[in-house]
Amino acid sequence: MNINLVQARADTPGVKYVAHLNNAGASLPPQPVIDAVMGHLRLESELGPYEAAERARVAVERGHGALADLLNCDSDEIAMFESATRAWGAALSSLALGPGDRVLISPMEYGSSYLSFLHLARRTGVQLEVLPVDADGLVDAADLRGRIDERVKLIAMTHVPMHDGLIYPVAAIGRVAREFGITYLVDASQSIGQLPVDVRQIGCDMLVGCGRKFLRGPRGTGFLYARREFAEQLSPGTVGLDGVEWDGVGYRFAPAARRFDTWETSCATRIGLGVAVDYALSWGIENTWRRIRGLAAGLRADLASIPGITVEDRGRERCGTIALTVHGQAAELVRAELQRAGINTWVCLSNAACVDMRRRGISSLLRVSVHYYNSAEELARLCTVLESLTVGQAVQVAS
Repeated sequence: MNINLVQARADTPGVKYVAHLNNAGASLPPQPVIDAVMGHLRLESELGPYEAAERARVAVERGHGALADLLNCDSDEIAMFESATRAWGAALSSLALGPGDRVLISPMEYGSSYLSFLHLARRTGVQLEVLPVDADGLVDAADLRGRIDERVKLIAMTHVPMHDGLIYPVAAIGRVAREFGITYLVDASQSIGQLPVDVRQIGCDMLVGCGRKFLRGPRGTGFLYARREFAEQLSPGTVGLDGVEWDGVGYRFAPAARRFDTWETSCATRIGLGVAVDYALSWGIENTWRRIRGLAAGLRADLASIPGITVEDRGRERCGTIALTVHGQAAELVRAELQRAGINTWVCLSNAACVDMRRRGISSLLRVSVHYYNSAEELARLCTVLESLTVGQAVQVAS
């Protein structure tokens, strides 16, 4: 099925005001998500927040089921958080790791995730090792296999980095992790909602994501998937009423990932997340992925043809995120010019992808990220503005 662009844009009020090409940061929400969040806030104002939550119990709970449908898992293998960073931290803190254990990670980790690893090493004494990459920026599964010994207790990978268009071979790495019985954690914050993510196919023990990016859900929503058999071994660092079952004397953890859930939550945004996932499923992830990939491939080619622009993203297979530099101009100033022209982009600073960008000697990148609701006219307008900036720079240098 092809994406009905007219319908997709009619469902997205924000396209009337801006060409939004910062979907890797946070996408424009569709009308059903807006209605769900605002509707519940109104209900809280009319009934009282607790009373509104009681009435909307099914809608609040739908987020677990919707994410399970999206990821090909069971709903009790999903726990809700206010961000992927919180979910990532909860996952790491629940693992029994100690001095001498080796933790293998990719150099593409998001800054907050990398900080969590540094803190884990400081707190527990684990040995943190950043894996080498090939010419395409990818960790090679065969090379990884040769680095494993009995001290490797965790492998962690980012499916899609926040600053690059490459897609990591997370399923191939998952096969290595399963072969050696090593815990496998995946960050799907940038891939979830953009391309198919199947936790059974990936073979991960845990996976985190957030709602605000390509899922088009509200900010302040995130989740953790934990495989049922694996989750039963985990001891969360924080427990709450929804994460335990009382037995009359004490408590036992709730099944699977639900042990990470807490009672207090933003019901409006959780409802919005469930609606966003169902909305994404209604389009079909394969369909939206086909359009995103096509838009990005065409835009990469157009950008690469503009003198003074270098497309910096790598990979054998690329997604909807495009990283570029404009010669002679700071990324922040280019973004500001685009914003004045009604085009949203973002600047990736080295602290957000500190290992990889430091290795490559890059301090900042302009990030352009497309979604299925973006139009060809919006992408052409982006190229026109960027071309005018590079022409202006060339004239200034010549004079």
